Amino acid sequence: MSNIVAIVGRPNVGKSTLFNRLLERREAIVDSVSGVTRDRHYGKSDWNGVEFTVIDTGGYEVNSEDVFQGEITKQVELAIEEATSILFMLSVEDGLTDTDKEIHEMLRRANKQVYYVINKVDSATEEINATEFYSLGIEKYFTMSSATGSGSGELLDAVVKDFPTLDYKDPFEGLPKITIVGRPNVGKSTLTNALLDNERNIVTEIAGTTRDSISTLYNKFGHEFVLVDTAGMRRKAKVSEDLEFYSVMRSVRAIENSDVVIIMVDATQGWESQDMNIFGIAQKNRKGIVILVNKWDLIEDKQTNTMRDFEQKIKDKIGQFTDIPVLFVSALTKQRILKAVETAMEVYENRKKKIKTSKLNEVMLPVFEHYPPPALKGKYIKIKYCVQLGTPSPQFVFFCNLPQYVKEPYKRYAENQLRKHFGFTGVPIEVYFRQK
Repeated sequence: MSNIVAIVGRPNVGKSTLFNRLLERREAIVDSVSGVTRDRHYGKSDWNGVEFTVIDTGGYEVNSEDVFQGEITKQVELAIEEATSILFMLSVEDGLTDTDKEIHEMLRRANKQVYYVINKVDSATEEINATEFYSLGIEKYFTMSSATGSGSGELLDAVVKDFPTLDYKDPFEGLPKITIVGRPNVGKSTLTNALLDNERNIVTEIAGTTRDSISTLYNKFGHEFVLVDTAGMRRKAKVSEDLEFYSVMRSVRAIENSDVVIIMVDATQGWESQDMNIFGIAQKNRKGIVILVNKWDLIEDKQTNTMRDFEQKIKDKIGQFTDIPVLFVSALTKQRILKAVETAMEVYENRKKKIKTSKLNEVMLPVFEHYPPPALKGKYIKIKYCVQLGTPSPQFVFFCNLPQYVKEPYKRYAENQLRKHFGFTGVPIEVYFRQK
């Protein structure tokens, strides 16, 4: 097990700013509004060649009226339980508060290696003001500015020196990435928690509960992959807050970095224009796609053809790429969620499938001979050879004498024949015709 460093503290003391600095990229959303971070957020960092995992947590508050606070507190406690070392962040601007004292007591009971980090210390005056924190009964603290990075070196030297082991294993390295996306409140976090059998992510009926893209290792029933829960994606016109804008950008980036995208749809609302936009992003980035129609348990008066008709309505709207698995699930009751995992992994295998050139030519050349491209201006097109490119997603090149005369309908025919003979369900295929 690699070393895990958890960052805990009150809201707005600079936890996410330090998290981003340790990761050397803007992974967590940072805003002056308190309560921006809600779920546990993981990343990889290193200091002087020693690698470790960092957990960013939501702001811990006592007697808060925030509807999310109870769940945030659970996430903080789980992070503390997981961690090897804990960075307890305090703010010199606010001084020592009653909440800081509560957290101090909680960490004392946790019996973990705790580093007291006084943040926002940018001057000699603030260094003097920081001495107030000795009243916690601690022997040492570290002063720093997470915004500028000053003082972070001394802190990290101490943290790394105290690690019980210097071995590091990235739990996500080389694993498939499956990302759950969809509009707000379709059940993405509920599905994540149901698959993991724990409350990994905070779930409420309030749209926008999830703000960051949260990655978790899934290793059950013979399947191992990285499961990514994302913030709900609304249309640009409806995104009014900076926080939501950054959340949507994180979701788009999660799609770009994934292998398979699970698009979740609310069965009670049907396939809407924003679902089509999300589908377009995944297709444009050549990702494997699975469509999950969630909350199927809420649909009343289901008939024999209800499921089939619902699926057909979706496929009528998504255009020519209709070779996509559509499953009807309930994340709340866990109905068919394991089938969703199996299907996503099948799509992953389809996406990385490589067809031997000899087999490809053996199957496809007779197909083209039987039904060649239509002649144009008295010129006949002969396809002589085909090959699959070594790209992450399936792309095929067909060499012929007059590629400029091959029109779009025949390219779709070639794609359909590839799907028929080699089974690329759930995966966009690119077909090119080139001069031989």
